[in-house]
Amino acid sequence: MSIRRRRSALYVPASHARAVEKTRTLPCDVVILDLEDAVAPEAKVQAREQVAAALRAGGFGQRELVVRVNGLDTAWGAADLDAVIAAAPAAILVPKIARRADLRPYEQRLAAMPGVALWAMIETARSIFHVEEIAAAALEGPLTVLVAGTNDLAKEACCRLDGARQPLLGALAQIVLGARAYGLAVLDGVFNALDDHDGLVVQCRQGRDFGFDGKTLIHPAQIEPCNAVFTPDAAETETARRIVAAFAAPENAGKGVLRVDGQMVERLHLLQAQRTLAMAGLDTV
Repeated sequence: MSIRRRRSALYVPASHARAVEKTRTLPCDVVILDLEDAVAPEAKVQAREQVAAALRAGGFGQRELVVRVNGLDTAWGAADLDAVIAAAPAAILVPKIARRADLRPYEQRLAAMPGVALWAMIETARSIFHVEEIAAAALEGPLTVLVAGTNDLAKEACCRLDGARQPLLGALAQIVLGARAYGLAVLDGVFNALDDHDGLVVQCRQGRDFGFDGKTLIHPAQIEPCNAVFTPDAAETETARRIVAAFAAPENAGKGVLRVDGQMVERLHLLQAQRTLAMAGLDTV
């Protein structure tokens, strides 16, 4: 079973060369080089060139390297895709996906680069009503991850967000369920209050409890608290080890239900245990 850890996914303005360089030493699981929201129009072309150069230079270690491009409906989107795909990042993150059809042009562009995955932002009101059909694109294309764009969702909904995100809880649940229905990973939206450490931790816990694999971040100081929340603790890890070991025992081959530490566990609990070990950075077999 292969599950990649994506506890912390840091957005980095692609126009900020020093920030891009710094990510090579940060403890985030994912680096998202951002050509979209974080880059002013007059800096788009230079940022694109810097991203291509950074991808060619490498040096990001085990961090998953993703580029958020401008949409194909903008003046920069097509050139972004051409430059970035040629440099072969781990994935392309595409913005403002509202329905299944919005993904097809990106899938067509990626067809010649099977090693590059497709990630989709779920950040419009329409996307929440179409999240299942968007996620179903994974059945026939390179889509692997959904990313919640909570700032844009709040803007479209005209709602006021605090740390509890009460107005968006239904939308967050829809995003997680849509992703899981088709075997996709799913990342939570950003936390905007840079100086509110406690608030960040609370929101990370909320996202973890909702079922998100990790959280998108906007500042390096948010990485370690986020990693801590999304990493299973010692008790969870030990329980998961026992479940995996029980199902792996020769005498239990083929069994669907076992007794482990006084609890009845099923195959579905085995899958959960394997995911727990993967999120802890441990072997799942």
